[in-house]
Amino acid sequence: MKNKNIQILAKNVIEYEIDALKKLKKSINRSFDKVLKIILSCKDGKVIISGVGKSGIIAKKWAATFSSTGISAFFLDASNASHGDMGQITSKDIVILISNSGESQELKNIIQYISRNRSIKLIGITSKKNSILYKNSDATFLMPNTREAGPENIVPTSSTTTQLALGDALAIAGMKTKNFTKFDFKKFHPSGSLSIKLKTVSDLMLIGKKIPKINENIVMKRAIKIIDNKKLGVLIITKKNGNTCGIITDGDLKRIAQKYSNFENIQVNKVMKKNPISVDENMLAASALTLMNLKKITSLCVHRKSNQKKTIGLLHMHDILSSNIN
Repeated sequence: MKNKNIQILAKNVIEYEIDALKKLKKSINRSFDKVLKIILSCKDGKVIISGVGKSGIIAKKWAATFSSTGISAFFLDASNASHGDMGQITSKDIVILISNSGESQELKNIIQYISRNRSIKLIGITSKKNSILYKNSDATFLMPNTREAGPENIVPTSSTTTQLALGDALAIAGMKTKNFTKFDFKKFHPSGSLSIKLKTVSDLMLIGKKIPKINENIVMKRAIKIIDNKKLGVLIITKKNGNTCGIITDGDLKRIAQKYSNFENIQVNKVMKKNPISVDENMLAASALTLMNLKKITSLCVHRKSNQKKTIGLLHMHDILSSNIN
């Protein structure tokens, strides 16, 4: 077959699937609202999703997407469910069954199990209104009838594409309804590249005794020993009430030594830089790095809410860079 003909076939497949998605878009109605409402009502249990064959693979994707967007969900293998795994379903759970025909034998066993436990809500995703799944579900979404791409209309293609898209639509609609933010998303993706981009100052800052704090009345001789021991190249200067009033860095020590002949006996509040830059703990670490580069500094004080005088952490440029933020 010529390359040109192969490309035509590929484009035809995509065209079939685009048409199927257009039909799905027109099918979004109050049934979608009802399905989503039941999913979001599951507070104490889990959303269990199952399917057979290609629909089972789509069910796995639904479960993974739901879980990553704040809906507690997992995939149940329909075949294994008939051999003991049905016990994973509890009275507090919601079950979603995905089946183009709505008549798969493996799903019939799950439907029968749920029918004996009416506290379990069943959501049916199928394209057949006369199917067992459709008739026995508490809520249903009727998938549009679509022609599968490829010869003989036999390979699940267009139908699974619409199933996949419906799951994504429910997940994103659920995110918006619950006000699930990018920071919530980060909690479920601690190792992902997005999580790195979304790290905040509070994720990386030094806290507690690790913060190099000294009182403003300490003399420079002692301050030098502390800055050497902490090995951070910076000291946060505080008043008696604990409020931050200044900062001294390694660079400042050189400046002070050149300016004062007997600087070791001078109190730090006489030579410190006043009103050090402080950032909110919820600032993105990437934004903090930009600020450091702009101000030509390597450390930032960190405060909570509007209390800028109370330093709760110290952010060092090294900690940002070591987290692969740039």
